[in-house]
Amino acid sequence: MFSHLIGGGGIYAVTPTADAFVWGGHYEDGSLIWRNRWTTPTQRIECRDALAYPGDADKVVLLRRIIAGDQDVQVHVVLNPRHGFGKHAFTRAALKDGTWTGRTGPLHVRWSGAPQATRSDNGSLTATVTVKAGHRLDLVLELSEQPLEDPIDADEAWRTTEASWSMIVPDVTGTLADEDVRHSLAVLHGLTTRGGGMVAGATMSLPERFGENRNYDYRYAWIRDQCYAGQAAASVGDFALLDDAVTFVTGRLLADGKDLKPAYTTDGGPVPDEEKLGLPGYPGGTDKIGNWVNQQFQLDALGEALLLLACTAGHDRLPPDGWKAVELAIEVIRAKQGQPEAGIWELDDQVWTHSRLSCVAGLRAIADHAGTGRGADWSALADTILADTAQSGLHPSGRWQRTPTDDRVDSALLIPAVRGALPADDPRTIATLDAVLDELGGTGFMYRFRQSPGPLGDSEGAFLLSGFMTALALHQQGRPVEAARWFERNRAARGTPGVFSEEYDVAQRQMRGNLPQAFVDALFIETASTLTRTPEETT
Repeated sequence: MFSHLIGGGGIYAVTPTADAFVWGGHYEDGSLIWRNRWTTPTQRIECRDALAYPGDADKVVLLRRIIAGDQDVQVHVVLNPRHGFGKHAFTRAALKDGTWTGRTGPLHVRWSGAPQATRSDNGSLTATVTVKAGHRLDLVLELSEQPLEDPIDADEAWRTTEASWSMIVPDVTGTLADEDVRHSLAVLHGLTTRGGGMVAGATMSLPERFGENRNYDYRYAWIRDQCYAGQAAASVGDFALLDDAVTFVTGRLLADGKDLKPAYTTDGGPVPDEEKLGLPGYPGGTDKIGNWVNQQFQLDALGEALLLLACTAGHDRLPPDGWKAVELAIEVIRAKQGQPEAGIWELDDQVWTHSRLSCVAGLRAIADHAGTGRGADWSALADTILADTAQSGLHPSGRWQRTPTDDRVDSALLIPAVRGALPADDPRTIATLDAVLDELGGTGFMYRFRQSPGPLGDSEGAFLLSGFMTALALHQQGRPVEAARWFERNRAARGTPGVFSEEYDVAQRQMRGNLPQAFVDALFIETASTLTRTPEETT
């Protein structure tokens, strides 16, 4: 609808009429209600923005409330919704009883709050709006594929939205960063649909690297990301997010079994193939929708699913069909654990060491909650996979390597040990952490793996997920000061709105790629919680 970031059409903007102003803003505590703030040479203007919450699958309601302080304020408003990334113009605009209605493609549009708006040559509605001192003005935009019925009452919509955020996002105490953790929980809730599916990112086509065609569409639900988020939420007592993750992951396991995909649409459907829209794209990138992950199999997602279900069992929240989902996941692991697959970084099919060790971690975790017979069988399978992996995935130096034919170290290899695939004092665990720190850790940020000679930052940005996982690995080794330093360094990569991107350009101190990136928020939450406990308490 509003795709200017990637060169598409459509806009909905509220801005000061003053020529010079400074912009700022923040999310209100424990919510995704955004408070814009503009300072002009003569006044300060505020505007609250929110999607009505909880959301409606059939209708989008965007609330904007312009607030005047101790003097009159004046703003410029423009609305030009264009469905299909700018393809469909805003048509049939008509004003009745102070409310505008119209169409854009298949969508019905209704907008209230600016009856004085005029129609521009490009089809947009524009208005200059004055709000008297001490007063406020509500702008309410509704979009739906169905004819719109009763108009939205702005006051009621704001009350419901505020109350819903207050109810769903719990208070957080006892972590290393309570306020930031609560905000990350709000982000994860905001990315999660009523059916439990959580999109990996809210944006698409924002490039990770200039001119390298490395920009993706993350508006889909990844099994792995959902598992990370559920476990992280459980670590701070947010069981609503845990239950959402379990509902979605078990649903997909039960439906697809051996054909489990790495990612789905939020209602459990297939991710569409990648295609371009014919737009200029964000500077340095290209426009792209859909995702090639729909053609992949990723073994580590099965291990992560077992870890999620084990976590849920530990909180006595496993649903009735949870054990059936466990057994299906283990059947797939048993059948496919030695076969090539795409791995966590979604690359070419290889026998990835990280994936196999993640399955070991998941099997060990779920075995602890099973009966004696099944638990012993699953533990034995974990031992077998570990022994097989050690035959082919161990570097001569004693650390884990990426694949049997790729002897490089990879920051993903920290994850299985943190999850319990091997003991913390296993020499392979220690050697891998030392190698990751030595070869991939730069200035307090962590890179995924070395892609080319030269400085690590020449190939891609630092990976924030890996940075927080490094903090967890150091904590597991009883190195709390180093763990805290890594935590705080990567925590500082939050952008102005308080969200994380996937990558961080260390040299330019800029965010890279799509945002917010759910799995980074998840690992941030888990690290902030875990680092307050001793390694023994964590185990």
